Amino acid sequence: MPLAKPDATSSAENRELSQLRALMVERYVAGRGVKDPRVLEAMRQIPRHRFVPQVVRAKAYGEGALPIGSGQTISQPWIVGRMIELLELTGKEKVLEVGTGTGYQACVLSKVAAKVFSIERINELALRAVELVRELKLHNVSVKVFDGTYGWSDQAPFDRIIVAATAPELPEPLVQQLGRGGTLVIPLGRGENQRLARVRRIGTGVQIEDCGPASFVPLIGRFGWKDEEKGK
Repeated sequence: MPLAKPDATSSAENRELSQLRALMVERYVAGRGVKDPRVLEAMRQIPRHRFVPQVVRAKAYGEGALPIGSGQTISQPWIVGRMIELLELTGKEKVLEVGTGTGYQACVLSKVAAKVFSIERINELALRAVELVRELKLHNVSVKVFDGTYGWSDQAPFDRIIVAATAPELPEPLVQQLGRGGTLVIPLGRGENQRLARVRRIGTGVQIEDCGPASFVPLIGRFGWKDEEKGK
């Protein structure tokens, strides 16, 4: 599934795309309750159409999730904004993202965090994410191919962790790699019973807050769903 290639667009086309991004943020992100001005501005800057296949590029600034190949999706704009807002970033944090996909959320995070470390288990998607990070000249994003449920131990602890796939329970390595006072945002559950959780590290324990319904692909890995389960 070929993705959109580097733009050979005119200044008029670029202005139109910028306007479409602004409209997407106004209608589908701010319009659904995301208030953090830094998150909204980051989403106005990152060209979402670059992260999706050419065949669905025309829908890039709509409200829905879109396929990116390998059975994965790019999340709907609202949930990207919502999850990042729940992290309560100030711009100084080191963030771990599990589930890079083609890199859209990591690139948005790069505008509102100090450093972003992102893990993707599917090599094809990770390679495209690396390519886009380079093309967009974002120097604070690192991507690797691995089972994200293990986290990224040699870069731990993290101030924030965000997981873009639903897990059956909190992956213990991610909890252990969360710094004291840190926040983890992750969808939990299967099928239509998923809930978005915000987990705060307090001392040696955690506090879990239910942040509403969610709909994500399953988190496959040693501390997630097994391939045969698929979170269904």
